[in-house]
Amino acid sequence: MVKTQFKAESKRLMEMMINSIYSHREIFLRELISNASDAIDKIYYKALTDDTLNFDKDSYYIKVAADKDSRTLTITDTGIGMTAEELENNLGTIAKSGSLAFKKENEVEEDHGIIGQFGVGFYSAFMVADKVTVVSRALGSTEAFKWESEGADGYTLEPCEKEAVGTEITMYIKENSDEESYDEFLEEYRLKAIIKKYSDFIRYPIKMEVSAQKPKEGSEDELEEVKEEQTINSMVPIWRKNKSELTPEDYENFYAEKHYGFDKPLKSIHISVDGAVRYHAVLFIPEKTPFDFYSPEYEKGLELYSNGVLIMNKSAELLPDYFSFVKGMVESDDLSLNISREILQHDRQLKLIAKNINKKIKSELQSLLKNEREKYEAFYKSFGRQLKFGVYSDYGTHKETLQDLLMFYSSKEKGLVTLAEYVSRMPEDQKYIYYASGESNERIERLPQTEMVADKGYEILFFTEEIDEFAIKMLMSYQDKEFRSVSSADLGLEEEGDKEASDSEENKELFQYMKEALSGKVKDVRISKRLKSHPVCLSAEGQVSIEMEKILKAMPDSQNVQAEKVLEINPGHEVFTALKAALEQDKQKLSLYTNLLYNQALLIEGLPIEDPVDFTNDICKIMV
Repeated sequence: MVKTQFKAESKRLMEMMINSIYSHREIFLRELISNASDAIDKIYYKALTDDTLNFDKDSYYIKVAADKDSRTLTITDTGIGMTAEELENNLGTIAKSGSLAFKKENEVEEDHGIIGQFGVGFYSAFMVADKVTVVSRALGSTEAFKWESEGADGYTLEPCEKEAVGTEITMYIKENSDEESYDEFLEEYRLKAIIKKYSDFIRYPIKMEVSAQKPKEGSEDELEEVKEEQTINSMVPIWRKNKSELTPEDYENFYAEKHYGFDKPLKSIHISVDGAVRYHAVLFIPEKTPFDFYSPEYEKGLELYSNGVLIMNKSAELLPDYFSFVKGMVESDDLSLNISREILQHDRQLKLIAKNINKKIKSELQSLLKNEREKYEAFYKSFGRQLKFGVYSDYGTHKETLQDLLMFYSSKEKGLVTLAEYVSRMPEDQKYIYYASGESNERIERLPQTEMVADKGYEILFFTEEIDEFAIKMLMSYQDKEFRSVSSADLGLEEEGDKEASDSEENKELFQYMKEALSGKVKDVRISKRLKSHPVCLSAEGQVSIEMEKILKAMPDSQNVQAEKVLEINPGHEVFTALKAALEQDKQKLSLYTNLLYNQALLIEGLPIEDPVDFTNDICKIMV
């Protein structure tokens, strides 16, 4: 028996394949099962045009068998088999694909795609095996042949005996070394897990003898371990069934089986598209936030299948970051896969699928908001922050997509409202969408800055999350209504404008003195038109608000970002009278009052007092 050498380029490709192309060794089983499925598909196609062939699906299967004693793993199929010439061509020339040639030759249509089109998956067996033997008998032939190889050195091909049509691949699993262990590929539990992970939806039964506990004959209490043949894979994927056949429990079971989360899905989305690109998808919006969702360890992405075979466990390209909470899978037979099936080409089909999925998720969320408000609010409490991050990220590129999904707590409704609901209730004379920022709804409600806006009957949105104001700054406006903070220098409340200017001129000396006393701490001191009962507050000019300053300063690598603060004094409060009296009678006392009011304003805003000792001393001086 003569050993045939692989061609030089094939030998190099094989060495690269065994050592580099596949990132996980377990992939070999997926590849060989996929090839076996292809072999059965080929009989199916021939039966469509050959009346002498009767394709009875129950007669076709794939079998996996491990033998620990001989350290062999065997995969048998009842597919079309290979002649000596096909063994020579398909296994003797690396990267020559019999499946691809068959597809072209037979002009295979769309509904029953051929999986293996690149002719290299078979050689992944050498990642775990020292020697591989292939025994095959082709459909319509009485002869069988054995192909055998121990790796890149070459292969032998000789006649042999085989009773039935099909192919049997036997791998002689490598011995363990100090660096690597291969025993797992002979373990029943491990083989079952790999089959369920990658090949659960192969459309033919994948059979395997497994251990089972059964009552011992002649005894009621004793159990004995027996071997019985079981079908490991599910075969019919949920996404290829009609929605009318499925119940909510079916989706919940699938969610649990795929380990998408320990909760139940809040919403299931079943998609079947047959257009420019064909695909099926089952997506889930979880009920609760995964424990690691806002950590660097969290991986977004959907499972990606082609012809029922898992191609990628997390295809991040299918989901934008702002919908990264979505779980589920996508299957498409149209995707252009690369040599190992592990990495997807960034092609037009993938981008089109991703675009369609993005639209569908948004549509389903809008439907949830409209028709199942309670459910949507539960979702928003878990994942609303991610939507806000989406508005802020990428320089506001996605704000048009996400703005109608946003919700904020409302001063009027005492609950979550959308921006559309807020705008629909705005009085005709209201120019802006008003908001206030703080640590909690309770603290915001007590802010002095909200008094005048609330007194006008205007609704205020409460921002309690760090991202809120940053997202709104990026959004800028909604339905042509600009956002305006209640702490903004200009509230757009026009009443008493002339009086305010007159008061400011009249008290110019007072404010100038106070400004100098607070030199470097505030940009200005002025009369307030937003205060009613409170004596003092801080407002901000420019793009950085006081709340944004607090957030930015709390960051680990924060810069010394400062809001341009303005100390506002309520002219209708008794304190203002005391300030004017101090200006006339005791400038030292005016400095004391100024510092006290400034520190009071800082406390109201939740900002740290610069010198607590000085503050307490100032209080003592007033008391004495």
